[in-house]
Parts: sequence; structure tokens; C-alpha cells
Amino acid sequence: MFTTLLIANRGEIACRVAATARRLGIRTIAVYSDADANAKHVVSCDQAVHIGASAARDSYLKSEVILQAALAHGAQAIHPGYGFLSENAEFANACTKAGIRFVGPPASAIAAMGSKSASKTLMEKAGVPLVPGYHGDNQDPEFLKQQADAIGYPVMIKASAGGGGKGMRVVTAAAEFASALASCKRESASSFNDDRVLIERYVQKPRHIEIQVFADSVGNGVYLFERDCSVQRRHQKVIEEAPAPGMTEERRRAMGEAAVAAARAVNYVGAGTVEFIVEPSGKFYFMEMNTRLQVEHPVTEMITGLDLVEWQLRVANGEALPLTQAQLTRSGHSIEARIYAENPDKNFLPSVGQLAHLALPSHAAFTNADVRVDGGVRAGDTISPFYDPMIAKLIVWGADRDQARARMAQALAQTQVVGVHTNVAFLTRLMTDTAFASGDLDTGLIERQRATLLPTPAASRHEALALAVAAVLLREAAPQDQARDPWSHADGWRLNGVYQRDVTLMDQEAARVCRLHRQAGLQTLEIDGVRYPFDWQAQGLSVNGVVKIDLALGQTKVSGTIVMRGERFDLFESGVMSTLVLRDPLAHAADGEVEIAGGLTAPMPGKVIAVHVAVGTKVKRGEALMVMEAMKMEHTIAAPADGVVKEVLYGVGDQVAEGAALINLS
Repeated sequence: MFTTLLIANRGEIACRVAATARRLGIRTIAVYSDADANAKHVVSCDQAVHIGASAARDSYLKSEVILQAALAHGAQAIHPGYGFLSENAEFANACTKAGIRFVGPPASAIAAMGSKSASKTLMEKAGVPLVPGYHGDNQDPEFLKQQADAIGYPVMIKASAGGGGKGMRVVTAAAEFASALASCKRESASSFNDDRVLIERYVQKPRHIEIQVFADSVGNGVYLFERDCSVQRRHQKVIEEAPAPGMTEERRRAMGEAAVAAARAVNYVGAGTVEFIVEPSGKFYFMEMNTRLQVEHPVTEMITGLDLVEWQLRVANGEALPLTQAQLTRSGHSIEARIYAENPDKNFLPSVGQLAHLALPSHAAFTNADVRVDGGVRAGDTISPFYDPMIAKLIVWGADRDQARARMAQALAQTQVVGVHTNVAFLTRLMTDTAFASGDLDTGLIERQRATLLPTPAASRHEALALAVAAVLLREAAPQDQARDPWSHADGWRLNGVYQRDVTLMDQEAARVCRLHRQAGLQTLEIDGVRYPFDWQAQGLSVNGVVKIDLALGQTKVSGTIVMRGERFDLFESGVMSTLVLRDPLAHAADGEVEIAGGLTAPMPGKVIAVHVAVGTKVKRGEALMVMEAMKMEHTIAAPADGVVKEVLYGVGDQVAEGAALINLS
């Protein structure tokens, strides 16, 4: 086995690879950008090398710089993780020429499967079922539209070199084709430096099922069962599970054998994933092959008890696969949930900011546990606009699917994130959704169940308001910056008489008044006209603004964690997060009406890549005015109402901050 490994990636996959390499006695070298100087993966490795500026194109995508770092520091192998250079044939070839082992397939296999069009031609020859469509070289827009017309709508336009849900558009009518094609090509060129596309029939109510394959350099190839990745938003996976609900042994074998045939067709070596679209009837079609380890590989590890990273390293070392197909077994059910910094209530827009507080299930372990966490960030780290906004992956195992769902719900209830928006509450609702629970899965599940998965935010519970009041009193009773004497306390203590006080908390847009009464040592709290006996006790002193409080509100006893940041209180109680803001009348007495300029603002930090209007342009409600690119996605800025463009504040290529006014309408 080689002794030194450079990990050409960041985040949770770099931490994951480092852990397995350490167990095998392999020294690891991390690479990092300016934004990742203090990142978790940097301290997880034995050594770290700076490779450039924060943007991926200036660091993690600079293959020559990474290769030079490997050579300079004695690395005998490079693990590319996933994303960045993991499916870059030129980089794999450069590693081989430099005498460094690339932990992945040969460059020829990456090149063959890297083009969706070319790979489909190969799969057709290998007898692997394909979705009807066009995947040729003619990229003339009018010709492509003719192909789409012939296939019949709806069709899917896909970036030929794409992946990760980028460069994909569903077109339901001929009139929509031209604009969808232009958008798809633009996003594909930006993400993959290649604007070629293919056209396929859009399968109605499809499931997305993938097969994990492995091959070695001595001719062995196996499939390690399947994963269902049907639950998606924006064509990107949110939940993955293994095995696929409702999968028969006959279909599992057929899909597994087709996947191995696909790998053999390109002389594959290492870990790979063959992805299929499956119709409700069970008929399946080859979609693409990812020539790398997948984000969702832990669910396969959980049901097989294997370490797929170890398999990768051993195969890269020239060893044969540890097991044959007949020796592979599976047990139970596993589900993975991706914890993202994003706002589900705003079409899952990514969220950036510092993680003021991060707590994950305490009983998690890396492998062979019922609950596992793979994460690449810590409290205090920043989710930046430069990279994917994933915070961590929660992976659970259960004897069956229902037990796995219950364990995932419990693990999500123990997950606390403050500083960015997250999808934790959304994932919790998903675990108990009737369609998901029954295994009625397809790629449109989230949109179909939108009413229950993305409900209108509800008012905070009385228990959450009471916890916030207790936190306010705790902070006032022992302020950090005042002497600890009776005259410094602001908790309303009286020797005799009655004390009454209103604590006003902003709950979303509503002001919630909590009236505190105290007489003869007894306290009550009145909320929404209901008066409760009220008592609380802090579990130790507040640390960095985080405190745990046990509270009795009437007959109800609750325990909660409160993160205090100025007037803002983020509370976690019974698996539910609430955000409340203390409204201090004296502090806001001077506030007046503030005129907000603009009217059309940037939903997040990003770059303007297209402007469709000029000053004086008359626009209709819903008309596309501008397109921004942020976190590898396009965001169209549309007119909120009919009007005339009064001012265009940014042009193509400009970087804009979140909340910046982009266009003024009159």
C-alpha cells in the first residue's frame, strides 16, 4: 500500500477520505484555498498545502498546481473526492504520466463516460437500455428543436458534460424550447466549459435509481446493490436510501448486471455509479455513469458493512476486489439526508453566513453505527458563496425502512444550526410525509407534496416564547459586563408588592406580547390571553451565548437550547427551531420610516450573467429582467408587476451582494 496520499478536495469528502487513510496507516496531505485556510479538512490531515484564491477555478480546479503540490510533498497517490477534478480525464492522465496513482478509473473511462452523448452511444452498443432521444454532434439550435419536436413533448435538455443537476431543463411545449436551450447552454458553459447538449424524452413520474459498481485492474467487476435517489429539488438529490423501496430481486439483478456491463464497456477500474431512470412499470433506462465516488455512498456502506473508500485505495494499489458478487450481502435499510444551508421557503435558495452554533447528534460515529454524521464544517466556520452549501450528511440504519425513518427523524431533532437558513425542518416533515412513508417515490415528490412539505410558517408555540422570556431574564440577571451586585441586576426583583412586565417578541412579522407577573415569589406568564404558572432553571452558565434551560409552563415541562445573539433568540425545543427577536421600545424609539431603494434585489451574493432590459423598457409582471449566477446555479430576476425600467444598477459580469437593489421600476 502507498504511504502518502494527497486529497484533492475539500469539505466532508476530504475528512471522510482522511479518516479511512489514517486507519490504514497512510499519511494524508490536504489542499486548501484562501476561504478554507482554517477548514475542518485542513486539520484532519497530517499536512496542508495552500493552492490559491477562494474561487474554485483559482484553487481546487487548478490541476497543475495540485499536481505540483503532490510531487513536491512526496504524495504517491491522489484521491480526487467528488466534484472538482474527480471526473477530469486530463487530470487523471497527468497524474499517471507523473507517476502518481489516481484513485479512480483510467482517463479513457472518464473520457468515455464524461460525455452524456458519447456514453449513450457506447451503452447502446453494449445493450444497455436507453431513453429515446438525440445525443449526436449536431448542435444547431434549429436542428435540436426539430429533434425535440420529433421525440414529442415534454422533453429534457441536458448538458452533455453535465452532472449534479446543472444544465438541465424540462420543456413542455415547442414555444418554450429556444429560451430553455439558450439557458441550458449558458449554464453548461459556465459550469463545465462545454455547452453541448442532448435531448431526451422526459419520462413521466420517474424514479432515479442508481447502482454502485466496483471493478479492479485484474478483470473483476461487481455491483453493490442499489440506491434510490428520487427525492430531489432542482434535479439535485436531497434524500438517498438503500435498498430502493419496492425493488424486486429480479429487477435488482437485471439493473446490477446492466451496470456492470456498462462498466466493462469502458474497461472501468475503481468505484463508479451507473444511474438509471425507472418508469412506474419498472422499465429502466441508462441515464449516465458517474466515474467517481458519490455523495450518497454511505447508505451503501451502512447496508453492506463495507468501507468503499478503503476499497478505492486498495484497488488503486493494484489489489483485487476483496469480495466476489456471490459473497456480497446486505442487511437492513439506510437513509441519508443532506443538511444544506438553504431556504426551502424561498425555492431552496442557498444561504451564506457564519455558523454561530452547530450541534449534531452526539451518538454519531463514522461507520458501523445506527446513526452516522459525515461533515466538513464546525461551529464558527463560514458557508461561503464559493462552494456547495452542504453542511453535513446524516446517515441512519434501521432493521427496516420504518425504523430507519424514525431514527432519521430523531437525528434531525438533535440537529441544531444557527447562522444560516437550513432545510432541517423540511427534511423532518419529509420523513413523516405520507407519500414518502409509503414508498410512493418519484422525482416530482417534493413539488407534488408541496402543501405539506412547504407549509406557510406557523406561529411559534407558547413553550418557545416562554423559553425566550426565560433567556431574557437570565441575561438580565447576570450581565457579563456589569459587577455582580444587587444594584446591577435588572430582573425586576421587589422586596414587597407586585411586579408586572411585558416582554415583546417579534415572531416573524407578528409582535407577541408575553406578560410576566410576580407576587410573593410566585411567577406567572400570560401569552395570548392564557396565564400559566412559570418557573425555569438554566443548566449551567451561558457559553458563547448558548444556554440550556429547563422550564415548567403550567403542567408542561420542556427543555430547550437557546442561542442569544443581541436581540435575536434562536430556540430549539422538541426538535423545532424558532427565531424570536426581542423588541425593546426604548432601543427603537428613534426608528422611523425607512425608504428602501430598488424594488428588485439580489436573493444572494452572485454575479450578473445576463441583462434583458434597458432604461425605458416596458415590462410585464413575471417577465425575466436579469439572470444571476450564484453557487453554480442560475437565478432569474423577474418583474414583480407591470412597469417601466427606471434604472439598471448592474451589468453583465458585475458581482453583487445579497439584498443589493438590481433594477428600479416605475
